[in-house]
This record gives sequence, structure tokens and C-alpha cells, in this order.
Amino acid sequence: MKSVNPYLMFNGNAEEAFTFYKSVFGGELQVVRFADMSEAANLPEEAKNLVAHVSLPLNGTDQILMGSDCPPGQAVDVSARPNFNVCLEVSDKDEAERVFEALAVGGNVDMHLAKTEWTELFGMLTDRFSIPWMFDYGAQ
Repeated sequence: MKSVNPYLMFNGNAEEAFTFYKSVFGGELQVVRFADMSEAANLPEEAKNLVAHVSLPLNGTDQILMGSDCPPGQAVDVSARPNFNVCLEVSDKDEAERVFEALAVGGNVDMHLAKTEWTELFGMLTDRFSIPWMFDYGAQ
């Protein structure tokens, strides 16, 4: 197995979310719209500009954050917390604090960055797009 990367689903705001993530992490977005797909002629007009696939390489690593809008007729239920987290293992304390604060804007902090029994800093938040994030710095 080469890698495991999170794939996030959105209800029509994937481009907004990934533009925000690009502002936090840097990197270049690679976007494919439903209009670019071979089945585009069969889609309703309002669906054609939605994101069929987007990827954002994270800080020059092999890690990639990916996602898309749900296809027409499907939706993500964000009324309950999803059964996943995007866990970021960061390389320094300043980066952990910067990224945590940036993603927390407009979202909800579940656990502020703090020392735990297993790591120097750990924190959890749900960003303004209902994506849950975990932060880990200094894991043994």
C-alpha cells in the first residue's frame, strides 16, 4: 500500500472548502468538475459546475487531501458528527498552533491543543465545513 489519504464529501461547497484548505496548507489545487466528465450531458445544468474531484498535496509531502461534491441526487448528512477525523501529525509546535487556529475560525473547538498522556500537544476541532480534525504533535 502506497498511502492512505482522507477523501471528504461536500454538499455543493467543495470548491469553497478546498480554497480555504489551500489558504491554510498551501499547495496547488487540482480540480475536475462534473462538466469535465464523459457523462456530463446526462447531468442537470446546476450540477455541471460542481466539483467531481479535487486534490491538494500537503506541504510538499506524499500526503494528499482529496474530496468532491456529492453527485446529483446524493447528499452528506452533516447533522451528526461523521465517523471519521482527519488526523494531522505536525512537525513543530508553531505549525500545530497556526493550522489549528486557522481551521478553528468559524468552526467548533472540541479540545484545545494541550499536553496529553500520549503526546506533547493534541487537539480536536470541527471546521466551518463540518469536517472533524485531530492534531498531534510530539507523539512517542
